[in-house]
Amino acid sequence: MAEKIPSWPKVTIRLYDDHNAEVKIAGRSHPVNHHDPRQAAIALVSERSAQLGRPVKATAVESDGASWPLIIHPDGRVEAVEVETRKGNKPIWPIIVATVLAGILIAATALYLTVFSKGDDVTKPTESPKLPPLPEPSVGPDQFAARPVPAGWSKNASWTVDIADNSVPAVSPDGTEVAVLTPDQKIAVFDAGGKVLWQDKVPRDAQSPVYTIIDSKQVVAVASPETLYYWAGDGAEATEIELPDSAQVQFFGTSPLIEMGNDAGASVVSGGQLKTVPNQPRGSTMLLAEGDKTLMARYGGPLYWSQPDKDLQKVDPKPPQGATEIDHIVAASPGRALVLWKTAAADTVIPVVQSTVNGSIVAICQRSEEGDVEGWQWVPDTGNKVAAWGECLIDLTRHTTSQYPEFRPLSITGTTIYGTVGNDPFAVTPGHPSHALAANTARPWGIAGGHAIVVQDSVVYALDKK
Repeated sequence: MAEKIPSWPKVTIRLYDDHNAEVKIAGRSHPVNHHDPRQAAIALVSERSAQLGRPVKATAVESDGASWPLIIHPDGRVEAVEVETRKGNKPIWPIIVATVLAGILIAATALYLTVFSKGDDVTKPTESPKLPPLPEPSVGPDQFAARPVPAGWSKNASWTVDIADNSVPAVSPDGTEVAVLTPDQKIAVFDAGGKVLWQDKVPRDAQSPVYTIIDSKQVVAVASPETLYYWAGDGAEATEIELPDSAQVQFFGTSPLIEMGNDAGASVVSGGQLKTVPNQPRGSTMLLAEGDKTLMARYGGPLYWSQPDKDLQKVDPKPPQGATEIDHIVAASPGRALVLWKTAAADTVIPVVQSTVNGSIVAICQRSEEGDVEGWQWVPDTGNKVAAWGECLIDLTRHTTSQYPEFRPLSITGTTIYGTVGNDPFAVTPGHPSHALAANTARPWGIAGGHAIVVQDSVVYALDKK
């Protein structure tokens, strides 16, 4: 029967102690303080089930971290979903509530809503909800012998950890943390020395973690097809935001942008909720989100900023010398838009990096054939020090550029740009000579403390400096 019940809304019941629990319905938190928190929590979910006119799925999590999938009906009945790995263990939730009559549960709901939900003293848990303790992954030193190490780093890895197949690590912008998905379906966050700071369970289909900003705070986010999860750190529980069918989460900007699919527009995350992006101009494309603001652009310009409850703001890119008009806006990253400008010469364009705040010029690349530029990849540095737009290497601090023929950028670590010329790997810093790398040299995902974070065969290695 469980497979016939829609997964929406996502419901989680967490028991903290003998009096405190929390019910999350579609990402919205409902603290419970009651002499029987299980009964009060199920009564609350049962009421939502009655509003929907159907049973709902829920996950009940005990204070020790044990969890049980349940089905809760409008009349208060509770069923346990059979899970093979738990045969022989009887879940306490259905045992406690199966014999409770629907009338009692409904009365409990009314009691909760009218009495226990009044006043801060009874609706909040006695302590802030924290993540339950989980078995820690195996972490230890090793040697990185699979392929050549990047310049300046040794083969010695002070710590290593296995990660989920087809996942990649995330290094925090300040280099103090590394977040990974573990093979046993958890997100684990480490300090630069390999110590586990906190962990939480994630769905099997969760995507790789990303450091981003929500409500002006840095968080670690993980998206799945049904839910966006994000954690503020320090062991605090995740905020969960239910995603509609066909929704896609992209992290091109400083904050997540949720493309709703089926021509339904997009949303940003604000206050733990999805807020629709308003006032999208006809013929424009959404590029990225920064907080609750969304950057959009028409193919031939201009740029637009949209923000809930505010008027649409237009940004006109400033033309470089020798330009006639905008050919088209190529892409954007935080604070930067890539604009190709037409010139008097046919098929010759000026690639310009421009501010998304006021349209001013950040950097001007060498005039090029439009057909050549179309294949250039934009690789910015999250620290806003350097960037590469195909063959154009940019020093964002000095606002200068240099041309590196046939260079294809792949990634940036610090101020070093890794890429290829033909099939050969190279590394270069704008304004300095390039140097060739050994074939198949590992490229760092970031620098955490004094370690370069590299990956090989679903293992993260924290390499020591040479």
